[in-house]
Amino acid sequence: MVNPDTYAALYGPGRPAAPARRERPVVAALAGVLWAATCMSVIWLASLFAIAVVWGAAAGAPVGNMVLWALIPVGGAAALTALAFAPAVRRLSVAGRMLLLGALACPVPTGLAVWTWFQTG
Repeated sequence: MVNPDTYAALYGPGRPAAPARRERPVVAALAGVLWAATCMSVIWLASLFAIAVVWGAAAGAPVGNMVLWALIPVGGAAALTALAFAPAVRRLSVAGRMLLLGALACPVPTGLAVWTWFQTG
């Protein structure tokens, strides 16, 4: 246990911590919906891509260029990670941060998944 006088001499008078931000359940639920849609879309696109690569390899086609297309989601994930660690975004609450990142991550894979869904029948 630290002596209060010693603590005050070293660090100054004690101050109560700032009150924790209230989490808003609606924001957290919206973030969950956006991330669920994003994850389902990415899973659909990844499985469709894997099927195309396996069929292409079975047919004897070179799949090296197709595998390079897998770097696009990696670049998107890197960009979202960099944004998540930006100082302005880190000041948001966790639910707000996830909502912002989910809103940025959702449209492209979801739109592409819907388009491939209708194109593949």
